[in-house]
Amino acid sequence: MRDDYLQAALLVIDDPCILVNVISRRVKQLKRGNRALIESLEKLSPEDIALREVAERKISYELATPEELARHR
Repeated sequence: MRDDYLQAALLVIDDPCILVNVISRRVKQLKRGNRALIESLEKLSPEDIALREVAERKISYELATPEELARHR
């Protein structure tokens, strides 16, 4: 994982715990065959693709509300 991509993604999602979850979910999607939302001339790992997608604001996240969490219990 490239540190420059990580630092850029942390500027968008500043909570490392949330960033890990967003990147993890996106990496799973990429490994299942979902298309990358960025273009790159170099071969990037799924982790680096996900970090760049966050840094370039191609993907985002929403936190569940307490009401949504209660419905799933």
